Amino acid sequence: MKFTRLAPLLRVRDMEETVRFYTGLLEFECANRMDGWACLQKDGVELMVALPNDHEPCEQSQFTGSFYFTTDEVDDLWERIRDHATVVYPLETFAYGMREFAIRDNNGYLLQFGKPVEE
Repeated sequence: MKFTRLAPLLRVRDMEETVRFYTGLLEFECANRMDGWACLQKDGVELMVALPNDHEPCEQSQFTGSFYFTTDEVDDLWERIRDHATVVYPLETFAYGMREFAIRDNNGYLLQFGKPVEE
């Protein structure tokens, strides 16, 4: 058995606000959209968002982990978005070799952005 891709699907309460958050602040493209569902893409990263439905009702965001994005431009990204998002922790270089920060998206999902520290 071979997996060929992972495309997370997040349940969201407000589709318009979510698409605006990802396309505006994080510069994703809305690659496809149907009633209650959208596919967002940036640099080979794909994220699907969908409104709750009869099969998967959702009162609030339920994912307990985080989405970790690796980028060579973590410092520039931090400077661009830090005043426009809910910051969980600011840009910092950690002992485990990553320079990273974390924010929450408009639904409360935890997004982390980092790059390996060059020694």
